[in-house]
Amino acid sequence: MRALLIFAAKRHPWIKMRPLGILMLDTRFPRPVGDLGNPATFAYPTVLKRIPNASPARVIHDQAAGLVSAFCEGARELEHQGCAALITSCGFMVLHQQRLAAAVSIPVATSSLLLIPLLKALFPTDRKIGVLTASAAALSAAHLAAAGAPADTPVGGVRDDGEFARVIVGNQPEGDFARIGDEVVAAAQALKSAHADLGALVLECTNMRPYLEAIRRACGVPVFDLLDLADLLMRRPAGGPAALCEAVRR
Repeated sequence: MRALLIFAAKRHPWIKMRPLGILMLDTRFPRPVGDLGNPATFAYPTVLKRIPNASPARVIHDQAAGLVSAFCEGARELEHQGCAALITSCGFMVLHQQRLAAAVSIPVATSSLLLIPLLKALFPTDRKIGVLTASAAALSAAHLAAAGAPADTPVGGVRDDGEFARVIVGNQPEGDFARIGDEVVAAAQALKSAHADLGALVLECTNMRPYLEAIRRACGVPVFDLLDLADLLMRRPAGGPAALCEAVRR
């Protein structure tokens, strides 16, 4: 068995890794490959933990009121199951970054918005880092502050009467994902057109990842999302999330 595990680990490096834990909203809409709620999106193992009653509307519009304790308990469960790091499936959970991080002893990234301070430091000072979100109306100054992002961060969102809003925010079991992709790209283009000094885009919504390359082509700027941050956490040195599994070490 040990020899088989070592052979498999050489062929498939993710076998050596502890999994990434994902705190999931309580949703029913489809999640195509690329969506961070689909395990096939990742190059390493994942463990998903659904938080009951955490609908998109409650997390986006009600700031996850009454749900944070359940998210913290879910985080502890995932840590107990051996996860190396945690993310959530909704960037609006950044409001509760500190509380979730304090609940466990492993790294927690609630939102791609946490990338903004890093990207701001990496890009020229005359360039801004924009945010494309599921709801521009709901993404407040408090969300930006929780991420350490500048108050003047350009924010754009998908139309609130479109297919994205109906299916994703409205949590519907079926949808026109080609149309959703068109809406996401159009929203990104509108944000870029409104801000000529845009140096890069961050996708707040983890459901936008399937359209990242289309956004990059349409806008001509680098595009980042929570998968970039998750990959960073999962590529830590030995002893962290990339630690060898016990079976291989024996």
